[in-house]
Amino acid sequence: MKFDLKAYLIVGRENTNGRPVEKIVEDAIRAGFTFIQIRSKVEDAKDLIEDCKAAADVIARLGKSDSVALVVNDRLDVVLAAREMGIKVDGIHVGQTDIPVSICRKYLGKDSIVGLSAPTKDLIEYAKNFDVKDIDYFGAGPVHDTESKKNLAKDDEGNVIIKTFEEFTELAKVSPIPVVIGGGVKTPDVPELKKCGLAGFFVISAVAGADDPYKAACEMTDAWNNTK
Repeated sequence: MKFDLKAYLIVGRENTNGRPVEKIVEDAIRAGFTFIQIRSKVEDAKDLIEDCKAAADVIARLGKSDSVALVVNDRLDVVLAAREMGIKVDGIHVGQTDIPVSICRKYLGKDSIVGLSAPTKDLIEYAKNFDVKDIDYFGAGPVHDTESKKNLAKDDEGNVIIKTFEEFTELAKVSPIPVVIGGGVKTPDVPELKKCGLAGFFVISAVAGADDPYKAACEMTDAWNNTK
């Protein structure tokens, strides 16, 4: 499927302040978000499949099944089970310590989306040299320290490694595939990220944890769309 990384929401039940995942997904898509990832480090497979179905139903009801992608973080078993149950899940996103992308591609097929988180350390060299035949895009960051992701890379002194807009610009230039950037992204960061030549930005708490997710999502998509 063709996909648009412009505005990418990552969401799981632990991110929504008790609200249904599908409500956050609907608010984001209505505001112009183009890519949804179901991600949870606390939900079991059954709950993740339920969230996939709820999100896919929202995407279909809004008439966006061909334009808004739905992927699952890490859990190849969940993607396969959801598809077996007739749920439209478009692919998977994995990290450096998850199932290898070659295995994901083997089981999901050539038409599925496979995304990979690039390592924060040696980010530019990694993007230059990694064999991208099995993946469709890189995720990278962070822009700021963030509570939503607990395993951020740290330097030798234990400080979280934060990447600069200059590094993101270089990354966009050298990467052979699209790059989406996140990690603590707020609305004021969005125009700067677009100016870097990136494919898009990703967020968790900025939308899923907002008092008004629809308003927060609109502010972010407007910031992207209004930046040349």
